[in-house]
Amino acid sequence: MEYQVIMEGLCFRYSDQEEMVLRDINLKVKKGEFVVIIGHNGSGKSTLAKHINALLVPSLGKVEVMGMDTRDPAKAWEIRQRVGMVFQNPDNQLVAAIVEEDVAFGPENQGVPTAEIRKRVDEALREVGLYEYRTHGPHLLSGGQKQRVAIAGVLAMRPDCIVLDEATAMLDPRGRQEFMEVVRRLNKQEGKTIIHITHYMEEAVQADRVLVMDQGRIVLEGTPGEVFSKAGRLKELGLDVPALTELALKLRKKGVQLPEILTEDEMVVELCRLKSQT
Repeated sequence: MEYQVIMEGLCFRYSDQEEMVLRDINLKVKKGEFVVIIGHNGSGKSTLAKHINALLVPSLGKVEVMGMDTRDPAKAWEIRQRVGMVFQNPDNQLVAAIVEEDVAFGPENQGVPTAEIRKRVDEALREVGLYEYRTHGPHLLSGGQKQRVAIAGVLAMRPDCIVLDEATAMLDPRGRQEFMEVVRRLNKQEGKTIIHITHYMEEAVQADRVLVMDQGRIVLEGTPGEVFSKAGRLKELGLDVPALTELALKLRKKGVQLPEILTEDEMVVELCRLKSQT
C-alpha cells in the first residue's frame, strides 16, 4: 500500500508560544484517498495542513511526503511541487490580471517550457470548467469561480496531492457546491489525493475518511458513517453533524426505524422504503 503522507509523533509549537499546537499526531494518507479534517477553531487543523507541504516543519517527530522528510530544506521545493495548496481567501492567491496568466504562474516558476505551459493551462481550466473565462480578469469572477481558478493554478503544476485549507469558507452555497464537484471529480476520476479541511459537515460526508481534531490531537477517526454516528461526542467537541444525520437521529428517537443517514439520497431511499411498508 502506497502512502503519500506519513506523520509520526508530530508535535509542533510556534516560536512565540510555550504550548504545543500539535500533539503526537500519527497519520498515514494513502495515494488517491479523500481525507477530510474537521474541528473547532484553534484545534490545529490549519497548522497540520501546513506541515504537508513543508510550510511548517515539526518541532518533534517526523513528516514524510512522497518519501521525502519535510525537515530537509533541500527537499522543500520538490515537496511543494508535488503537494498543491488552496487556501481560504481566493483573492490572496490570485497574482495576475488575466485568468490564464494566473494559472500559468506556477508552471513558469517551475521552468516548464512555454508550449507545455500552454497545454497545462488549457487542460487545467477545462478541468475546472473555466476555459471560456481564460482571458477574463479574476476580479470579474464570483468567489466560487476564483477558487476554481486557484485550483486550476495548482493543477497546472501537476501535483500528486491537493490540500484544501478552509477553501470553501468564504463561498456561498452555490460556490461551495461547484467547487466540491470539481474536487470530487479530481479525486474519483483523476486519482488525486485530497486532504480537505472544512467547517461544513455536508462536505465531510463525501470523504473516504474523516479526522476530528481537538486541542492539537486527532480524537476521532473513521469513515463518515462511523464518525457522525458519534453525534453526542461531536457535540461535546463543539461540532455539528450533517443536517440529515441530525434529522434521522430525531426520527429514531420518535420510533422511526432509520439507519445512520448522511446524504439526501440516503434519506430519500429510506423514506421510500418506509412508505412501501405501510
